[in-house]
Amino acid sequence: MRERFWERYSLGELNSKEWEALCDGCGQCCLKRRVEKGVVTVYGVACELLDIESARCADYANRLRKVPECHDLTPETVPKYSVWLPETCAYRLLHKNLPLPPWHPLLAGDRSRMRKKGVTVSHYAIPSGRLSRRQKEKYVVARWPVSRLRQPGVRRGHPISH
Repeated sequence: MRERFWERYSLGELNSKEWEALCDGCGQCCLKRRVEKGVVTVYGVACELLDIESARCADYANRLRKVPECHDLTPETVPKYSVWLPETCAYRLLHKNLPLPPWHPLLAGDRSRMRKKGVTVSHYAIPSGRLSRRQKEKYVVARWPVSRLRQPGVRRGHPISH
């Protein structure tokens, strides 16, 4: 990987190793969510492929085939999926020309600082199982109006998804 590539190149200029290294592995993008009546609701319920302990996809190579609602994040789709990406997501931050958070593994050297800060879902996510919509309501971790996401500079509370 090129030295401090995230500061020197656009998302579209990154090679595949650099692209993947941007992901901090928080697992927030692998939480179930719903958009209804202009409101995004994020549940602390993990995708069936998320290994909750490591906050990593158990079958990353086949995720798009196995989980139809999984999104293929690319430099072109980052703006489209901004509704799903957490505030702290490196792809979202770099797309907006913002710096990585100091706890990001590329800056900190490993994931220990982000784990200490509670950025990963491993301390609260539950397996998807067969929860009804009503049961999922007990596990809401964030809600925000879609319209707020389109306003520059507006923060949307608890971070989520990729």
